[in-house]
Amino acid sequence: MDILLIGGGGNITDAILEKLNKEGNRIYVLSGSSVKKKEYKYVFEEYSFPYESSSIKEILESVSPDVTIFMGAYDTNFNWENAREESVRYSAGLLNILMAYSLVKCGRFIYLSSDAVFGSSCHNDISEDMSISAAGFESMVIAQGEELCQKYQGFPGLDIVILRMDHLCAVPTKKEEATDVCSRMCVQALKTGVIEASERKKFSLLYISDAVQFLYQIVETQEHERSLYHLSSSSEITEMELAEMVQKELGRGVTIQDNTVGEEHRIVLSNEAFFEEFHARIFNSTYAVVSAIASYIRKHKKLFLVKEDKGLWFAGRFRQTVLGVARAALPFLENMVCFIPFFMLNNRAVGSQYFAKLDFYLLYVLLFAVVYGQQQATFSAIMAVAGYFFRQMYTRSGFEVMMDYNTYVWAAQLFIVGLAVGYLRDQLNVVRKENEEREEYLSGQVSDIQNINTSNVRIKNVLEGQLVNHNQSIGKVYEITSQLEQYAPEEVMFYAAEVIARLLESKDVAIYTVANASYARLFSSTSAKARELGNSIRYDEMGDLYESIMKREVYVNKGQEEKYPLLANGIFEGDELQLILMIWGIPWERLNLSLGNLLKVTGYLIQNAVLRANRYQKALESERFMEGTKILEKSAFTSLVKAYLTAQKKGLTECALVQLPIARDQLLATGEKAGKLVRRSDYLGELEDGKLYVLLSNTNSEGAQIVISRFREMGVEAVLQEDVVLS
Repeated sequence: MDILLIGGGGNITDAILEKLNKEGNRIYVLSGSSVKKKEYKYVFEEYSFPYESSSIKEILESVSPDVTIFMGAYDTNFNWENAREESVRYSAGLLNILMAYSLVKCGRFIYLSSDAVFGSSCHNDISEDMSISAAGFESMVIAQGEELCQKYQGFPGLDIVILRMDHLCAVPTKKEEATDVCSRMCVQALKTGVIEASERKKFSLLYISDAVQFLYQIVETQEHERSLYHLSSSSEITEMELAEMVQKELGRGVTIQDNTVGEEHRIVLSNEAFFEEFHARIFNSTYAVVSAIASYIRKHKKLFLVKEDKGLWFAGRFRQTVLGVARAALPFLENMVCFIPFFMLNNRAVGSQYFAKLDFYLLYVLLFAVVYGQQQATFSAIMAVAGYFFRQMYTRSGFEVMMDYNTYVWAAQLFIVGLAVGYLRDQLNVVRKENEEREEYLSGQVSDIQNINTSNVRIKNVLEGQLVNHNQSIGKVYEITSQLEQYAPEEVMFYAAEVIARLLESKDVAIYTVANASYARLFSSTSAKARELGNSIRYDEMGDLYESIMKREVYVNKGQEEKYPLLANGIFEGDELQLILMIWGIPWERLNLSLGNLLKVTGYLIQNAVLRANRYQKALESERFMEGTKILEKSAFTSLVKAYLTAQKKGLTECALVQLPIARDQLLATGEKAGKLVRRSDYLGELEDGKLYVLLSNTNSEGAQIVISRFREMGVEAVLQEDVVLS
């Protein structure tokens, strides 16, 4: 199906696009913005137009979607902080879209609404028949959108469905997406350490994967009984229960503030009508939903706490400041605490028979240099020097200690070793972090490449399908190649080059006939460019081209090597290579898989015509040649000469006709000798005048002089025939 999704990007939009893509649909997006953001995945085409644009009708006509999905309450193009201004934009945009849809009348239109249209509490689950009670600009505008859709539903030929989603929640990937009740509670807990909750607020949570599954059931169904459905888990939960689940997932340090006051406020939508009609079921439990969201936010809390909100409580800010100071001071406190046992060990070692040479202060500095780096190594060295001075002052005065050069040598040693080890540790950390960042970046690149590749493969498949169904379809190719059957056997290979040039839209095509396992001889060509490799080639020395042909694959000149054709393919008879097709003059942007496949199919069809002609000639070989010789009879040779001369006039080949003026009784004897002086690709035969002739293929008048000189050396006065006219 062709599906048009109207709305801004985000985690909810991504989930819908992923589901539509998995089901094999072609997806178009109307972004609602004049700037192309490239934030959509799996999209065949993105239209960057605002909803108020006059081009909406043309877009719908161009796409002609089977289903149109308007994100509505979940459209990220609208910022409801400026609710009054956004309400005007929302209503105007939706009205313009519905007007265009009513004029084009293409497929089904789905409007996504939410539980926000209900502001009043209800003791029972809310069914589709109950009247709405919106409160606030956002909910009122969403409700007005529903009413607008219902009015257009009354027009003939329109199929509009409204889907109300009950407290839809999804795992947010950034701060702006944390808008549902569960995500907001998790972010609040991280910022302040306090969750405000009430026992009297009751609702149900619908996870995005369940919602998308329900949405797709509406997308693919042929018929539906209602124009309005509630999508809900109908699993009731209180705000206090939700807070306890969040607290459990986020761990210690999060407290719950009980704000249970006033009357009960319960909003739970009934899913009975939808579940009964479509036999749906919920796959994700409430606890699993909360656990997934809270776990992600806890692991990626930096994404949600980059900038502190202006409304953050003083207590929260103070608490975070204290925690920050404590985290920064912890290594220093740990350093000071660890200094005490090392100081005591050093005092005990003085005068000891076994430990007098052991420097505990150096071990202490090294320990903190290895664990914390250069900064803590410096601090521990200062502590060690202070401890050393204090211990020396047991037996000497401070002045004496300061005047002792050994003191400074020992301190310098301590600082040098500590700073060097600390520096190495810091550098290793920097390298490790750089590697982690590089790995994260490359992982992101791989993910992007996978997404791009998924989209490209999808587009390629669609475009190949369109291509096959258009001018280069199998039927069209067969129609053109079947024209070869109308030519005489000796003409088929000349016009095969013309057929290939027509199908591949190239003016430069050459066909080489294989002489042996190494050489191939030019048979026909359509231009001077196609003849630039020469009349004879050593194809087994042509590297990738040779390997591709012998593997029966189409050769594609990806490296744009000038001495090779852009495309080449071989034609086989059994296991023997018979012909090599070569093509030049193709623009780089057209040099793709589709063109290679077309050449392969064309080659197979031409192969049938060529091999049929060869078999026909072999079958009539006894009638075509004079008995015991390789000299063609009059009729066979005349047909062959006519074919070559006609092909030469059309620029498909070059040839020269040389007369050997000998008597009829000497024909056979001279013909046998003459056969040794010409190539395997040349022909000997008799024309209507009864004289012997040599047809030199792919040879011009200059090249014919070489053959004429050979005959003259043999004693035969050969003459080049120009402007030959055959009846």
